[in-house]
Amino acid sequence: MTTIAVFNQKGGVGKTTTSLNLCAALVRRGLRTLSIDLDPQAHLSAITRTSVERAEESVFAFYREQKPLSDLIREGHGGWSVIPAHVELSKADAQLGRGSQGLNRLSLGIAREKLNSDRVVVIDCCPMLGVLSLNAIFASDRVLIPFSADWLAVKGVLQVDRTLRALEEHVFKRKLMKRFLVTRFDTRRRMSHEISEQIAEKLGDELCRTRISESVGLAESPGLNQDVFTYAPDSRGAQDYQALLDELTAIGFVVER
Repeated sequence: MTTIAVFNQKGGVGKTTTSLNLCAALVRRGLRTLSIDLDPQAHLSAITRTSVERAEESVFAFYREQKPLSDLIREGHGGWSVIPAHVELSKADAQLGRGSQGLNRLSLGIAREKLNSDRVVVIDCCPMLGVLSLNAIFASDRVLIPFSADWLAVKGVLQVDRTLRALEEHVFKRKLMKRFLVTRFDTRRRMSHEISEQIAEKLGDELCRTRISESVGLAESPGLNQDVFTYAPDSRGAQDYQALLDELTAIGFVVER
């Protein structure tokens, strides 16, 4: 099936919210789903109630001890499997180095255990372009880049686009299938519409038509350790993330089989 890295170099743009609710939408579609939390902040792990106290029980053990990924899978309360993160994961960048062996570690681990053969894998990246994020992108055949509808975030996402294009040419040696997603869109603000129009001119078909609107349900649900479909199934946030999955499926970004 599909492996998707959810990545942005800027924090606070809805990256973990998107990872969480995309997984929830996939499960509602009837697809087996696995999320891998590669953010040392471990917010996705906390929300899915898969947090672990010891680093040895987290994805950090895969990097430090070469522990099989399947041994680290926990069942999240949202209905999908999770490999949790731990704060110790912040040390992984220094330990792995930037050689090809280090950058391909996650890709090889997923392939070795065929974790993506019968399920969709969603990787929640940390908000920086380091070895962990490169591991996620190397392991993925899709990259989803959420960014909030404000001018600073737009500048940041254009830099992400330039960075990914450079990586395609000089590192990956392949074209990445990527989509950019506007989050925190406020229909009442003129600025949100202006940003959406201007970024569409620059990103073209790589910009998702679906926009994730500001929503009380989206804001409140993580605090209760729930995805938006569980907390507020009739909310605008749930509708938006369902529309996102429909769009990604229609364009072949998410492959169902």
